[in-house]
Amino acid sequence: MTESPLILAVPSKGRLQENAAAFFARAGLVFTQSRGARDYRGTLKGVPGVEVAFLSASEIVNQLATGAAHLGITGEDLIREQIADADAAVEMLTPLGFGHANVVVAVPQAWIDVRTMADLDEVAADLRARYGRKMRVATKYVNLTRRFFAEKGVADYRIVESLGATEGAPGAGSAELIVDITTTGATLAANALKILDDGVMLRSEANLVASVRAPWSATARAAATAVLTRIAAEEEARESREVRACLDPARAQALASLAREFGASLPYGHTLGREVVLHCRTATVFEIVAALQGIGAQDITVRTFDYLFRPTNPLTERLLGRIG
Repeated sequence: MTESPLILAVPSKGRLQENAAAFFARAGLVFTQSRGARDYRGTLKGVPGVEVAFLSASEIVNQLATGAAHLGITGEDLIREQIADADAAVEMLTPLGFGHANVVVAVPQAWIDVRTMADLDEVAADLRARYGRKMRVATKYVNLTRRFFAEKGVADYRIVESLGATEGAPGAGSAELIVDITTTGATLAANALKILDDGVMLRSEANLVASVRAPWSATARAAATAVLTRIAAEEEARESREVRACLDPARAQALASLAREFGASLPYGHTLGREVVLHCRTATVFEIVAALQGIGAQDITVRTFDYLFRPTNPLTERLLGRIG
């Protein structure tokens, strides 16, 4: 138990693997595969105690649910669909900014008067009266569909599990409407479908996910802390800037008020002689520069960071808060 490594499950191919590798590389974490791209096991260069497993997106979810993997990269849509008690089984540590897709309810464009989930009750009643059968919903997202329809009070329907291109089901006559993922909506439009006004079930993207059920050995905890610390430092650097300026030490009190107003920090105190240093959020840089000029600061410079390591970080705290 003490020596068991951290298992990190990542997509085995395609754009998801490329994006996952790029995400980790930004944090100085590089996947290595000793036997090349066909090797489904690897390591993280420079981080001991980590075994990388290259798996399909669906298998990653299964590994996280059972505790066979400690960390994994997969879409929130798959997590919510495949794990009934997702919030108890896993912790969503951070969204990754790629793999965006919405799970939506889409109906034929010809249904002019059907715009919301509430309108589906009338469709279901009409199908009952005319044909003596339930409204059919084609989808691969069976569990998400059942939960969402129950929340919206839609009950008179049956699910037709889709094995192929779900968007083609209404045109083929195998279902009246669909639940599927979409990124731009172009495929739905090409199949004469429209998304209901309140039919966005989930706005999904790839996430870094931790398994609460995994055996978190001392080695796995230490490796996870090292990995998450680097990821958090890169994220913090991307969202932060350093502002330096020359300021009369007599204006130190005004500087403290300025920092409080904009939520900035003074990592080295109020002054370093006549130089002041502030760390701030990227969004507030120009407001802070203007405020510094207003209190007489000169020669103001703004710098970016490669990494910004804080004493603690939200990713590690979130993980340790769940696994104890």
